[in-house]
Formats: sequence, C-alpha cells, structure tokens
Amino acid sequence: MKPIGPLMWEHRLIEKMLSSMMRHIDNIEKSKNVNPLIIDIAVDFIRTYADRTHHGKEEEILFRDLVKKDLTPDLKKIMQELLDEHVWGRNKTAALVAAKEKYLEGNKEELPCIIDLARQLGNFYPKHIEKEDKHFFYPCQEYFDKEEQVRMLAEFWEFDRKMIHEKYNKIFDEYSGLSL
Repeated sequence: MKPIGPLMWEHRLIEKMLSSMMRHIDNIEKSKNVNPLIIDIAVDFIRTYADRTHHGKEEEILFRDLVKKDLTPDLKKIMQELLDEHVWGRNKTAALVAAKEKYLEGNKEELPCIIDLARQLGNFYPKHIEKEDKHFFYPCQEYFDKEEQVRMLAEFWEFDRKMIHEKYNKIFDEYSGLSL
C-alpha cells in the first residue's frame, strides 16, 4: 500500500460526514433553530478527524518530507495552497464555534452566520479533497522510493495510534480546569 491510500480513505469519510452536516444545516435553516449538539459533533469531527488527524499526517509527515525533494514549481504551489486552505478551514471552524456560542447566549441573529459558516465548510472541503486526490497525491508519490513509502506509511499508523491519547489528554486538561 502507498501512503496516499490511507489519506484517500480518510477523504471518503470526510466527504460522508460533510454531506450529513449539510443535510443538518438544511434542517436548521428550515426550522430556524440550532441544535448545538449537531454543531458540536460537526466541529469535533472537523477539528479532530479532518484537521488534526488527516491534515496532521499531511503537514507533519507528507509535506515535511516533500519539502526535502526537488518538487516542480506547480507542486510547490499546490502544496502551499493546501497549507493555506488548512488554515482557512481552521479559521472558519473557529468562527462557527464562536457563532454557536453567541447563539446559545441568546443572540438569535447568529443563526444566518452559523448556516453560512457551515455551508462554507461543507462547500470548501470537496474542492480541497479533489485538489489533493487528483492533482497532488499521485504526482507526489513519485518523489518517494519504495523504502521511503513504507517508512511514511508506518509513520502514518503511529501518528493515528497516538491521536486518541492526544485528544483525551486535551479533554482532561480542559475538564479538570472547569470550576463547578
């Protein structure tokens, strides 16, 4: 298996989750009422799975190793675009959380903002995924020999193995700091 295999599998789950999120946003728009749990689940998925787990492997392993290679100018440009898009996604997700919090504090005028931000994320990720799948992953794998690909794949699995511990250590840190 090549390292792009797990990354592309992750893309399929991200696509399914975003499709579900968009259906929930349609319901929020029709009902004019936000179920904060729906937003929390979507945000947790985006932050933990799409960003930290998936983008983490890209940024901390794949891109790290690619910068050591003599990439074509086009691939360098795409890699920078992908990094910029990751930051954009983080910023929009943070804005969605802030809008949800204001909504829960009673500011019902945040409803259109919540809908807009969720739709921006839902519309952004499929294009981002297509860019990675069709224009970046395949040409990039050619820069790695078989041994490098095996090592990278093993590093991906180790990265994933540590993720659950990272997530719940963070939750504990946040939880233990709460006052009752």
